[in-house]
This record gives sequence, structure tokens and C-alpha cells, in this order.
Amino acid sequence: MAGRNHLYIPGPTNVPHEVLSAMHAPMEDHRSPKFPAIFKPLLEDMKKVFRTEKGQCFIFPATGTAGWEIALTNTLNPGDKVIIYRFGQFSHLWAEMAKRLGFDVEIHQETWGKGIPLDKLEARLKEDKNHEIKAVLATHNETATGVTSDIAGVRKALDAAGHPALLFVDGVSSIASLDFRMDEWGVDGAISGSQKGFMLPAGGAFLCFSQKALKATETSQYPRCFLDLRDQMNQNKDGYTPYTPALPILYGLRKALDLLLEEGMDNVYARHHRLAEGTRRAIAAWGMKLCAHPGFESNTVSAVVVPEDKDAREVISTAFNKYNLSLGAGLSELSGKVFRIGHVGDMNDVSMLGAFAGVEMAMLDCGFDIKPGSGVAAAVEYYRSTEK
Repeated sequence: MAGRNHLYIPGPTNVPHEVLSAMHAPMEDHRSPKFPAIFKPLLEDMKKVFRTEKGQCFIFPATGTAGWEIALTNTLNPGDKVIIYRFGQFSHLWAEMAKRLGFDVEIHQETWGKGIPLDKLEARLKEDKNHEIKAVLATHNETATGVTSDIAGVRKALDAAGHPALLFVDGVSSIASLDFRMDEWGVDGAISGSQKGFMLPAGGAFLCFSQKALKATETSQYPRCFLDLRDQMNQNKDGYTPYTPALPILYGLRKALDLLLEEGMDNVYARHHRLAEGTRRAIAAWGMKLCAHPGFESNTVSAVVVPEDKDAREVISTAFNKYNLSLGAGLSELSGKVFRIGHVGDMNDVSMLGAFAGVEMAMLDCGFDIKPGSGVAAAVEYYRSTEK
């Protein structure tokens, strides 16, 4: 098929040409005297994306899933109690990982389409008089449902309860795209990955830990080796890594950070909100709804609920096979019920309009009762009226 594939899944995302070019470089000695000049600035500039001055950043040749494990096993002890609200596939998977690792996992089920219920969390923390809960696991942006939770609110719940639990945040599909403020929100462990807002291929786990969390590594007895933060700290201070780094990811990260910081993080957040709002206008014009309940809508991915007599998998298949357009599938209990449009990373107005046009054609081919051009027109009017 002529032309390129049009990628509108919520990760991996499109990699800018500048980043691809930066990654196309000869390999070099990662133990050389000049390597710290490459590596140390990456760790410092990542702090600007995590919005922290007090925290310490880390880069692992891994994924966001490994980041979940790093946070748990470096700061806690086997059998420690953690609390998590399950409202989508990725909060589910984090909870399952914690169980498999031997933690006492307190899971609270919430409607898929909503986020962390702050009132319930605060009440539960106040009940925990003996502070048995050692960590709150908070999924900032649930990619499966297109839901964003209020992490500042989670911190307020902890403070209102006077609870000392660590606050760990899954920011894989939020950091570098949605408003995230590590220091201001009192986050102890922030977990992200290379393949979403950072606009890189998969293969990098990017993390940041508070001084409180780093102190907890001194008392953690959990067995670990490759994912040990202490090994990283011992080597990172001199500008090196404890094992072979993914050099192309580092080269690409340098350029990706330059692009993000040149745009300015507040502008990055505003751009993602604008692209998402145009997407929501298109969906409404089709007469369809989001999986996300009002107030929880994500600015990086929209999960579109199809009519009960339709199968979202047919839309996804038609879009890919006929129009070379990749959409996100419904995961787990949402399989066949939603398709997902990613609007994260290297995207602009015209990028998104192409997605809406392709989705409209696929839905029409699948017999959806929509007016051709309705979603595109609604988004065009919004983008035109809000362009600076």
C-alpha cells in the first residue's frame, strides 16, 4: 500500500524525524571518559520534565512495566501492604504484579471509566490507624479507558489522613504530555516509559524518586539485581551505568528532551489538551460517547464506545487493512466495545484531522449511522477557533 502507516494508538507513538536521525549513530564505548558528558545532562534535564528539583531520575534499558517493579521492590519489604484502585487494564496489571511479587495488595474495584475516588481513598487512609499501608499505587492516566486521575488530589488525601505511605504514580502515558508536578504533588516514585510522551521507541524505563523513597531503599530487604536502584546510584553519580545502556535510546532522548524543553512543558500540556478537545468534539459530532466519565477525560487517549450492535474490532480491522490507519483496541473487558484514538506525542491539528477522516471512513464501511465529514468538520471549527 502506498504511503506510510498512520499511527494513532496511545503508544508506541510517532517518533519525530529529528529523534530518529539522532538515534542513527555509530555505537561507542559506554565506559569511555566522555560518556558522562552525554549521560549526566540527560538525568538532569529529565528532572525538568518530571518537574522536580528534589528528586533523582533514573534510566533503565527496560519498559514502564519494569518501572512498576523497580518502585515496589526497591522501597518495600515482602508482605508489605499496598493499596490500589482498579479501573482499567493497566491498574489491573500493576495490582497483579504486586500480588505476584508477594505484597499484600488491597484492591478496590471502581467503574471502568472513572478514576481514583479521592473521598474513598481519604476515608480508607484515615481508617488505617496503625499505618499498615506502606504505599499508594496511583495510575495517573489509565490508557485502556482514556481516564486521568487527580494525583494532586491523592496527595491531599494522604495529607488529610496524616498518612506516611509512599505515593507511587504510573505516569507511563502521562509524563511528558499531561500536567505532572512531582515536587508540588509530593510524589515519591514516578514511572514513565520512552514510547509515549517522550516520542521514542520502546525500550527505556524513565523514573524519578523522592528523597523519602531513596531513603527507603536502605531498609528494603526485597531481593533484586538488575532492577536495583542502589547499583544505579553508585554508578550514576560518576556519569555511568551499572550495565550496558541502550545507547540509541539515550541519543534519541537527548533530542526528545531538547524538543520538549524548547516547546516548554506548559505548552506541551496545552497542546495535548487542545488536540484531545478536538478529538472529543469529533466523537460528539458522530453521536458517540467516551468510555471516560465526565471529569476524567484523558488528554492523551480517547476510548470511543461503539453502539451495542457494533463491534469495535471491525472498525479497527477495517481502518488498518483498508486505510493503513492504526487505532488502539479495547482491552480485557472492553474488547469489542471501544476503539481508542491516541493523541499523544508528535501530533498537531492536521495529524488529528487525518485520524478523524480515516475513522469516519472505517465506521461508514462498517455500517455506522454517522454523517460523512461530521467529526472532521467539528474538529476543524474547534482547531481554527483556538489556534494561537
